[in-house]
Amino acid sequence: MTPPDLRAPYASDPSRSRGREFSIENGLARGARSPYQRDRDRIIHSIAFRRLRYKTQVFVAPDGDHYRVRLTHSLEVAQIARVIARILGLDEDLTEALALAHDIGHPPFGHAGEDALDAALHKAGGFDHNAHTLRTLMRIDSPYCEHDGLNLTWETLEGLAKHNGPVLEPTWALAELDAAYNLDLGSHASLEAQVAALSDDIAYDNHDIDDGLRAGFLDLDELLAHPFVVDRWNEVERRYPGVPLDRQLAELIRSQIGVMVNDLVAQTQKNLVGIGSIEDVRAAGRALVAFSPEMAEGERAFKRFMYEKLYYHPEQVETARRARALLAELYSAYSQETVLMEESWIDTMPRFEPARSRHIADYIAGMTDRFAIARHAEIYGRTPEGLSNV
Repeated sequence: MTPPDLRAPYASDPSRSRGREFSIENGLARGARSPYQRDRDRIIHSIAFRRLRYKTQVFVAPDGDHYRVRLTHSLEVAQIARVIARILGLDEDLTEALALAHDIGHPPFGHAGEDALDAALHKAGGFDHNAHTLRTLMRIDSPYCEHDGLNLTWETLEGLAKHNGPVLEPTWALAELDAAYNLDLGSHASLEAQVAALSDDIAYDNHDIDDGLRAGFLDLDELLAHPFVVDRWNEVERRYPGVPLDRQLAELIRSQIGVMVNDLVAQTQKNLVGIGSIEDVRAAGRALVAFSPEMAEGERAFKRFMYEKLYYHPEQVETARRARALLAELYSAYSQETVLMEESWIDTMPRFEPARSRHIADYIAGMTDRFAIARHAEIYGRTPEGLSNV
């Protein structure tokens, strides 16, 4: 927990939390944790968080032990976010909770899975992974006797809902949750949430280099000549001539992360001049945690490069097509024969639309890559090919 004497005036203060959706009287005391520490721990102990171990980050169901998955990515985001939060005097526990939970709503097969569920629910409001993160944590993952969901603090839920900025047109899932527990969707979220959001960018911008090179999808010479990394690469070669390439590349990635973190901290400190409270943060009308204009421009250009060379690599595109087809077939099977679902999900199946279709999508969204592949094989009697490309 960030000590009060080190907490900046614009940080989230756990002693001033707006509380939780469900107020539990006569609850058991479990140590001297702050509300945000409890949130972090509830997230870590949740089933939804554990399932991230077998959910796609860049590559579907990677066979190699060294590739990242949603779980390891989330841990890396949290590590970067805590460093930034500490420097800025923010609440480290809230920042960590947000970083750890930000991808919990992703279905199997990453964005390909999201596209498949969005298409399947086109008559039922669609599917959005960010809204589904809130739906999972507030309604679906329910280990407590007293209430649905994990009953996280308002600040954690607000940060997850708005870490990318105000939500002016929420999808049905987020709109329902906001109606039940007002998350003030029209304003900017806390600085802790903003830090978690850009820490996500820093993590995948750099760690996806590692995975892309390991898989052979990125051309090394083309990568190292890109303006976003070339200066750091030249410095690595100058400082470590003759060192094996894999170690040089690891040093490049560490250096890139350090440069991006330092830039973000410096620019954010400039943006925070005149900001004296968290109320000022929410009323600022813009994100205050930000890269410098130069870094932001370079990072956007590098993202375009990574999309062209890695995320939209022909093998990736084909794998995504197969993943979408698999989930579409799963959704079709469950829609026609709900008895194919697990008993607990059958027992709670709504009778009417659109709740019925959304319930089926909830079930599929919670699956890991490997569980979805196994269930498809059981139902259709064939194992899909081409769903692991590394």
